[in-house]
Amino acid sequence: MLKPVRIAVAGAGLIGQAHIKRILEEPQAELAAIIDPSPQARAQAEALGVRCFADLEEGLRLAKPDGVVIATPNQLHVPNGLRAVAAGVPMLLEKPVSVDVESALRLVETAEEAGVAILVGHHRRHSPLIQRARMIVESGRLGQVTAVTGLCLFQKPNQGYFDGSGAWRSAAGGGVVLINLIHVIDDLRNICGDIVAVQAAESNAARGFPVEDTAAMVLHFASGALGTLTISDAANAPWSWELTSGENKAYPQTDQSCYLVAGTKGSLTVPRLEVWSHEGDGWWTPIQSERSIMPEQDPLTLQMNHFCQVIRGETTPILDGRSGTRTLETTLAVKTAAATGQLVRLS
Repeated sequence: MLKPVRIAVAGAGLIGQAHIKRILEEPQAELAAIIDPSPQARAQAEALGVRCFADLEEGLRLAKPDGVVIATPNQLHVPNGLRAVAAGVPMLLEKPVSVDVESALRLVETAEEAGVAILVGHHRRHSPLIQRARMIVESGRLGQVTAVTGLCLFQKPNQGYFDGSGAWRSAAGGGVVLINLIHVIDDLRNICGDIVAVQAAESNAARGFPVEDTAAMVLHFASGALGTLTISDAANAPWSWELTSGENKAYPQTDQSCYLVAGTKGSLTVPRLEVWSHEGDGWWTPIQSERSIMPEQDPLTLQMNHFCQVIRGETTPILDGRSGTRTLETTLAVKTAAATGQLVRLS
């Protein structure tokens, strides 16, 4: 049996805790250290019998982990990622790669030159539901994809989420586009291929905050398919990944889908994985559906297992830094398109 890889976690907040839990549960891994300056992190490290460091550079030097999870605030992703590259330590870097494309590319290029792997933490890439949807599209069963519809409609609580320590969510840098949309963009890129241009509009009519609560966009895919995507965190609705997939047990599950992929030979609902197709030529002929049932698995657990394999050099990251940056670039293009009213083409 292979010796477990030693993984440090930098950032012991909400997502950091999720990663610590998966490391402790993963037979291929062991927790090397917690890197966070908070007293809570030190107490947790003592309880788990591992070392705690306030500084990432010191933690990497003294703990000598085989890999590191970087789950610090977004604006620290690039500087902390560069520290991991300097130490030669592969990283699971939480999304987004950065807050801007330029610094993200600087990290990616530095890591590529040094031969240090970056696995970007878009954990839905590891979802069996998303992977099956991508497989169906790539198999050609739908024919040529012509149209894609995405819905991400959910209701955040007005009390406790936008006030107190969460007040930043209603100010510049907040808003449903920068906080939530990046997940959906990555899902659709993964299932349907790259997005090369976007058009968009935003509204803050529901809450009246300086930032948007709702956005709608048109997505131009490299394949020639067109997509529409609507997102709102002020919508009392069942159509979001969290409520339809059932992967996160903190949310109630519905029997709905949030993505629709239409092609010349058939169409697909996600995450229900129903393939619809006519028996003959055209809309007059009977239409039927066939559904795929996937075993329930936790994407974060699958992601940690994959990271262990990346650390050992057994595989390459399922989503590397360059592709993760493309998802960031596409999401930021939505903000630009909404602000200018223009079609924004991606490089």
